[in-house]
Amino acid sequence: MPPRLLPRLSQPISTIANSITTSSSIPSFLLPFLHLQSRNASILGSLSDRPGAYSRKIRRGRGPSSGKGGKSGRGSDGQKQHGGVPGGFNGGQTPDHIVHGKYGFKNLHAVEMSPINLDRIQEWIDQGRLDAAKPITLAELSKSRAVHSIKDGIKLLANGASTLKQPIHIVVSRASQTAIAAVEALGGTVTTRFYTPLAMLRIRKGEMHPYVSMKWDQTGINRPALMVEGADQLESRVKAMGYEYRLPDPSGRKDIEYYRDPKNRGYLAHTLEEGENPSLYWKRVLSPEQVKVLLHKKQRGTAAKPGIDLENKLW
Repeated sequence: MPPRLLPRLSQPISTIANSITTSSSIPSFLLPFLHLQSRNASILGSLSDRPGAYSRKIRRGRGPSSGKGGKSGRGSDGQKQHGGVPGGFNGGQTPDHIVHGKYGFKNLHAVEMSPINLDRIQEWIDQGRLDAAKPITLAELSKSRAVHSIKDGIKLLANGASTLKQPIHIVVSRASQTAIAAVEALGGTVTTRFYTPLAMLRIRKGEMHPYVSMKWDQTGINRPALMVEGADQLESRVKAMGYEYRLPDPSGRKDIEYYRDPKNRGYLAHTLEEGENPSLYWKRVLSPEQVKVLLHKKQRGTAAKPGIDLENKLW
C-alpha cells in the first residue's frame, strides 16, 4: 500500500523544521528524528535493477533489432552457419568407422572381480582393522573398507605375499594360485565360495551369513577355523541359522565346475570322488571287471536300457 500524502502546509517545510529545532521543550537527542521529509505517493513505479546486475540476452535470428540480425552472428557463408556438424562427419565421404571397422568387443559373460592383495590384508591387520584370529570374509573386508565397490565378487591376489606374517583364514569368491600357496605356506587356509550381487548386499547389511549355505558341509570341507555352531545340522541351515535370508549356492555349470575344483579350494570340492574330474561332462571310465558285470547283467536280461551295446561302451 503506498504511503499517505502529507497535509498541505501554509509554510515551507524548512521553516517548520527550524521552528521545531529552536523550541526548548524538545530534547536534543530527538531532533534528528523530527526532520520532515517529502517523497512521492508511490515508489513502486521507479524501482529498477542496479547497473550491471543483468546482461542482455543475445537473441540470434530475431531481426535487426536484436543486434544480431542478418547473418545472426554466424558469418556470411559456410558449413556451420546453420548449426554444428555431427560428430565423426568426414566431409561427405565414407565415415571412418565404416572404412576401418570397429575394434574390440564386450564380453557379456565376463565377471568383474574386486582385487584384494595380501599386503593390504597385512596392513589392515597391523592397524587393527582386521582380526587374523577370526575368519576374514566378505563382511569383514567390506566393513573395514579394505575393498570398495564390490561388483561380482572379491578375488585374492598375491601382491606383497612376502609381507604376510601370520596365518589367516579367508573366504573369498576367487583366489590366484600364488596367493593360495602363500597363505597355506604359513598355515592358513583359503576357501572360495559362490556369491550373487544380491547376496553380497545382504551380507554387508548383516541379513545373511557370509559363507554357510545349504551345501556348506563343515565335515567335508574340513576347515576347523571356519566351524560355525549349528551348521552341522541341515535343519539349522534351512532356517538360515537365525538370519533373515539363506545364502544361495551356484546353479550354473561354470560356477559349479569352478567351486568343485580342489585346485581352486572351492567349498564344493569335497563332493568329488577319488579320481573324478570337476567337469560336469566328465564320466568315469569303467574298469574291465565293471564291464564284465554289465555284460553279465545284459545276458540275464537286466540291462538298464535296451539297444545299447555294452561291449563297446566305456562308461
